[in-house]
This record gives sequence, C-alpha cells and structure tokens, in this order.
Amino acid sequence: MNRQELVDKIAADAGITKKAANLALNAVIDGITLALEKGDKVSLVGFGTFKVAKRNARVGVNPRTKEKINIAARQVPVFKAGKKLKDAVK
Repeated sequence: MNRQELVDKIAADAGITKKAANLALNAVIDGITLALEKGDKVSLVGFGTFKVAKRNARVGVNPRTKEKINIAARQVPVFKAGKKLKDAVK
C-alpha cells in the first residue's frame, strides 16, 4: 500500500474527503517526527512504539575496495510493533 492508497482508505473508513484524510495523515506523521526530534517516544497502544536509538561508532568495510572505514555514531528512528499488530501479521 502506498501513501495515496492509505489516504483513500482513511477517507473511505472515516467518511471524510481525501483532502481531509491527507491533512490528517500529514498531521500524524508530523507529530511523530516532532516528538522523535525532541527525543520523545511515541506509543500507539496495540500498533507499536516509535523511538530514537543510538548507534555506536563502528568500523565497516567498503565492499568494492575491501578498505576499512570508520562509521560515526548517530541517532536513528526505531519502530517496535505492538502485540495486536504482530498477531494480525501472523
């Protein structure tokens, strides 16, 4: 399912226009993004949790040249599925 198909599904299920559904989806994505930028965790009970995790610095290998390279530490977004989502996917 792509973004437009999701907007269509939201509009149909909620009985709203596609424009309103797109605005709602944008608001949800923006809210999650802003929370993660601040370092907060976003929990949607039954669906899952979005949080920021720290990746430590490490040494990698360039697959083309086999040369070792240093990869800097950084923060990455992480999603952990909730029980209801896990059970639905089985």
